[in-house]
Formats: sequence, structure tokens, C-alpha cells
Amino acid sequence: MLTDPAKLQDNLIRLIASDWMLVTAGTPEKFNTMTANWGGMGYLWNKNVVFVFVRPERYTYEFIEDTEGFTLTFFDEKYRDALNLCGVKSGRNCDKIAETGLTPYFTQSGYPAFAEARIVLECRKLYAMQLERDNFLDDEPLNTHYRSKGGLHKVYIAEIERAWGSST
Repeated sequence: MLTDPAKLQDNLIRLIASDWMLVTAGTPEKFNTMTANWGGMGYLWNKNVVFVFVRPERYTYEFIEDTEGFTLTFFDEKYRDALNLCGVKSGRNCDKIAETGLTPYFTQSGYPAFAEARIVLECRKLYAMQLERDNFLDDEPLNTHYRSKGGLHKVYIAEIERAWGSST
């Protein structure tokens, strides 16, 4: 059911931090998805927006970079194994979609999403910026989350163009 994103009643912090989401981008010919739990939703530039963080090393990163938008999909707890798989395996090395058993479809704007999702947000990129070490005002996040190998995340701010899901 198409809904106004402002009418979603879910606890957005729990939805992202604990329930997790899939960030999915690409074309019908080739797309990828990854599990994420860093991000948020809000109101910016007179638009309903999301912001998500993706490391350049992630396979999904190149799909987000090459397209105008992406989807965020949220699932019931029974799909936790699929979310786990999408968080630990790379689409470079396996067919994550086949392994999860999720059913992809493409939104009105041509972005990949999944039929099993409880909530789907179709998002168009508005702004992107690479995080930089010198811009951290508090070193704790930098020291805690960026000690391991891998680069700093890139943040994407995207307008929620359409939302499907529960509004209660």
C-alpha cells in the first residue's frame, strides 16, 4: 500500500538500528543489496529524506554511485537470516538474492526492491559526501569505528519519493 512517509508509525531508531534494512541499487540487468543499520530519516530542504552511510569497499557502493537512487527495505523478524546473509556476503562473490530467497521487483522509478519487505522507501539521491578524518569533532567515533581496515563511509542524503508499507 502506497503511503505518506510521514505517516509511518514505526520507531525509526529501532527500525534502522535494531531491525536493520537493505540498501539496494542498480538496474534490472544488474543490482546489489547490502544490510545496513547506520542512517536515519527526517525532514530537510522541505523534503522527507533518508540518510545512509556506505563504505566505498562495499559492492553496493558502485551501484549507488552509478544510479539516481536506491531503495531501503525493512522486513519482519522472520527475514533476519536473509539480512544477516546480505551483511556478511558480497555480491561480488555470490548471488545473494538467490541465497536469501527474496523476490526482487523494480519500483516505478526502476529501483530494485523486495516483495517480502514490510516497508519500502524509494529514494532519489540529493547529496553525497565522503566523511573525512579531519572533520570529526569527537575522536571517539573515529577511533571506535574506523580502526579496522576499510575507508570512511560516504553519506548519501536522498528524498523519499514513494513509500509502501504499514502506516499503523
